Amino acid sequence: MGYERPDRIDLLDGEALRRDLTALARRENDSAKLRTAALAHIKAAFQEARNRVRTRVETGGVSGVVAARALSELQDLLIQAIYDFATKHFYYAQNPTESERLAIVATGGYGRGQLAPGSDIDLLFIRPFKQTAWGESVIEFVLHMLWDLGLKVGNATRSLAECTRLAKQDLTIRTALLEARFLWGDRGLYDELRKRFWAEVAKGSEQDYVEAKLAEREERHRRQGESRYLVEPNIKDGKGGLRDLQTLYWIGKYLYHVEDPANLVEHNVFTREEFRLFRKSEAFLWNVRCRLHYLVGRAEERLSFDVQPDLARLMGFTDENPRRAVERFMHAYFLVAKDVGDLTRIFCAALEEQNKKRRPSLSNLLPGFLKPRSGDDDLFVENGRLNARPNAFRRDPVNLIRIFHMADQKRVDVHPDALRTITRSLDLVADDLRNNVTANRLFLEILTSPRDPERALRLLNEAGVLGRFVPAFAHAVALMQFNMYHHYTVDEHLIRAVGNVAAIERGELKAEHPLATDVVKRIKSRETLYCAILLHDIAKGLPGDHSQVGATIAETLCPRLGLSHEDTVTVAWLVRNHLVMSDTAQRRDIADLKTLRDFVDTVQSPEMLRLLLVITVADIRAVGPGVWNGWKGQLLRELYTAAEALIAGGDPGPARAARVSSAKAALAARIVDFSPPLRERALARHYDAYWLAFDVTTHERHSRMVATAEGKGDLLALSAEDQPARSVTEVVVHTPDHPGLFSQLAGAIAVSGGSIVDAKAFTTVDGFAIDVFSVQDADGGPYGDPARIERLLKTITKTLTGEIVPRKIIAKRTPKKRMEAFRRPGRAQFDNDASATSTVLEVDGTDRPGLLYDVAQAIFESALSISSAMVATYGERAVDVFYVRDGFGHKITHSERLAAVRERLLKALEGA
Repeated sequence: MGYERPDRIDLLDGEALRRDLTALARRENDSAKLRTAALAHIKAAFQEARNRVRTRVETGGVSGVVAARALSELQDLLIQAIYDFATKHFYYAQNPTESERLAIVATGGYGRGQLAPGSDIDLLFIRPFKQTAWGESVIEFVLHMLWDLGLKVGNATRSLAECTRLAKQDLTIRTALLEARFLWGDRGLYDELRKRFWAEVAKGSEQDYVEAKLAEREERHRRQGESRYLVEPNIKDGKGGLRDLQTLYWIGKYLYHVEDPANLVEHNVFTREEFRLFRKSEAFLWNVRCRLHYLVGRAEERLSFDVQPDLARLMGFTDENPRRAVERFMHAYFLVAKDVGDLTRIFCAALEEQNKKRRPSLSNLLPGFLKPRSGDDDLFVENGRLNARPNAFRRDPVNLIRIFHMADQKRVDVHPDALRTITRSLDLVADDLRNNVTANRLFLEILTSPRDPERALRLLNEAGVLGRFVPAFAHAVALMQFNMYHHYTVDEHLIRAVGNVAAIERGELKAEHPLATDVVKRIKSRETLYCAILLHDIAKGLPGDHSQVGATIAETLCPRLGLSHEDTVTVAWLVRNHLVMSDTAQRRDIADLKTLRDFVDTVQSPEMLRLLLVITVADIRAVGPGVWNGWKGQLLRELYTAAEALIAGGDPGPARAARVSSAKAALAARIVDFSPPLRERALARHYDAYWLAFDVTTHERHSRMVATAEGKGDLLALSAEDQPARSVTEVVVHTPDHPGLFSQLAGAIAVSGGSIVDAKAFTTVDGFAIDVFSVQDADGGPYGDPARIERLLKTITKTLTGEIVPRKIIAKRTPKKRMEAFRRPGRAQFDNDASATSTVLEVDGTDRPGLLYDVAQAIFESALSISSAMVATYGERAVDVFYVRDGFGHKITHSERLAAVRERLLKALEGA
């Protein structure tokens, strides 16, 4: 990070540029024309030099670090030439006063001598005292020239006294001055600034600065999403990014006055090996950052999905399967991010040892939590954290597991020195340790800890122990799945899922998951639950079905951990079937008795049902922020309740009629204010499926809506109501049934910007349709605002009357650019066994505006009617399921008819 001259690239010849500008000044007396001509000349030379740097980067001729230094030196040469041009040909001071002195100083990343292609230029203009007319004119000239060159310039003009005063008050300004580098002008002013900075600002504030910068780092991580394993990381400000390395350098420079991070080795902050890792990490991140800026043509720091394929190629990651190339590239990135985390931990430990950083307060720890260090303890407390003797792990490799077990039991951190020793002792995690009974017992106790197994497992993983002790886990470490659904790498997802199970068990998520919180108390084997959640996705990225491969892994690993044969069989079954409950709840109509029976036939026992529910909730929550919502919770609760009743009571067929009668009786009691004929129509209007699909409150709401419309003589009745607990707005439409009605309604909702997450369509005995849509807004929640709901209802009305043609409006909308990286072939399949009365049609394709409308229109054009629909999106992937019948109310069984429907659906999925 220190400033080094990049000799490998031919840059701007500053002296030649000055001669050219002087020649222009001699030929042109008009200052405005001179400035215009000079700007054009400078711009051409500057852009040519920048293009040379870009070419060298894109052809692999130079690294990102060298390019960053070259761009910084190029900027130096440019600013120096412009300053000289201003002071010699525009604002020449023949006998400058003491006040007519000016120094130009680079700050920020520019002060370090490193500029990314799209970076801002941070400049500080130093004056000795108050501003003078000469100084103001020169500064204005320089800045306007830079702005006219298209550069983004952050600037400040301050006196020496102001610099000192503001640096004491503001951490950002202090850090900017810490990195200040002389560019041009009066060197004496700059030297005086450095002298004052170290004597008046930095001296005596070292510990406070360290604490403030580390706190700033924590807050930055919080804003960026906490984890360094987010699949769209911010390469600059994210956890494990360049800013973390820069923070270490800032602290090192503030404490030790080093100008190059290499000097930190002399101060025993890093070993030479660790500093090589620092340089390696920095080089990789700069390679990525420079190519990213060139790729998108601006200062972009986020590795978003749409740039990852091209960036992987530019970084040299190629594969016949482009997705695989992206995953390899991102795997390399996440390993570097982990290395940055390791370096931060080592750095902080060294500062504590040298009393440069405050130690953790012992008042935060439980009294008597561990005995003090004695002569023969392998593991001992030091400064409130668990440390290990240098030979502790080689003397007894079980200590590599025991230290994390003890840290969890006593709720303390593992000392960074111990973690450093652990990473150097990973060769000890071999078959002897993996087969050690005590080690496996300790690991299982860590995994099932009632305290914080997520934290303990993350420490094990960060130290490199987890992937070696459980070799199958090593494949998941830093493994990214190139899709928009999963927010984290596979290892981070698994560890977070374990944390979710623990939080449910501790009752911390009762408000969001009351059923799971109750159910988890009745699970017989905690070991089974925790092993299953840790292993459920462990085979992601391996050849074959990850659920099946994961089950095989469980069959081998669980006996090693000490589970019984019965519990091992259960874990393997749970891993094999961990998606069954989620898929059934979100992609099947559980009001269909055949669907429910098939699910119960798979699950078979109340214990398996309880385990599946908790695992499903924990799994979905661990996918990423915002993936879990009330709607998914409602679906899972409905499925669990129905399945539990079916398991307990056997065949529910005879009870079906009784449930319908009970529903009608409940509604009759609610609508006693209706006239007898009106009440009779409300009770006789619907077929059994409708009565079984909703509760009495919903039945009453629908009945009153229809009655109001009938009273007015309206054929169309509409209502919309927010249901915050389900995170949806329920839209109900009652209108004469006609072919294509469902697709019209789907189109109207798409036009209004809504997303349909569930739909049920019913036909009444008098030829009307009552369609119920569960709709979410663009943020995945209910509409909320009455004005927005009113606009939605107006759009539906205009669509049904023909004023709005959804296809024309939707066709003008283009998919988001980032979706283009995830184009997937469409798929349509039919299942005539999943329902007793309907053909279950499942379509799978890339989500886009109006997709559901196009699919529903294709179903209409195939002369099929939709009785219910389940709509689910998994990032870029849309999976829509429809229960359909032909014009006679029968299943579609003829192969030629099915082939024709499939062809039409595939065209709809492709937007044809």
